[in-house]
Amino acid sequence: MSTTAPTTITGHVPSAFPSIFLAGLTAGLLDITAAFLTAGVRGIKPTRILQFIASGVLGTKSFEGGWETAALGAGLHFMIAFSAAGVFYAASRKLSFMTARPITTGMLYGIAVYLFMYWIVVPLSACRPGPFSISATIIAVITHIICVGLPISLMVRRYSR
Repeated sequence: MSTTAPTTITGHVPSAFPSIFLAGLTAGLLDITAAFLTAGVRGIKPTRILQFIASGVLGTKSFEGGWETAALGAGLHFMIAFSAAGVFYAASRKLSFMTARPITTGMLYGIAVYLFMYWIVVPLSACRPGPFSISATIIAVITHIICVGLPISLMVRRYSR
């Protein structure tokens, strides 16, 4: 009995992977860059920012771990960015207006991601957030709109056509 493999490959890749991957990667890079810049103005080094992210899992011990815990923080940061992109993608499959109106939904999604992270994830994590600051909150919301919500919605729209 002889079997032959197909000689042609369609090359069709489902739109979910490039949408989620590129949206998550772009949002993750923009968001962490914004965090590095806004913290850098206050003299906080990128390693410390990444260790703070890792402190969500490790608590204050993350600040004793050097580059190892900073790498964990980077991994967690991008896992969250890819998750946010995946949630937007999945929702946009059911709610077509999300890709029809990417600017509006991207801005609203950035606010939703901010609220979810700062009001649910951070309080449930092991990290110790600093004192409340209205200016820091405004910067964080604007950052999530520009660096998270909009890139995710625009990438998902681009690869959903």
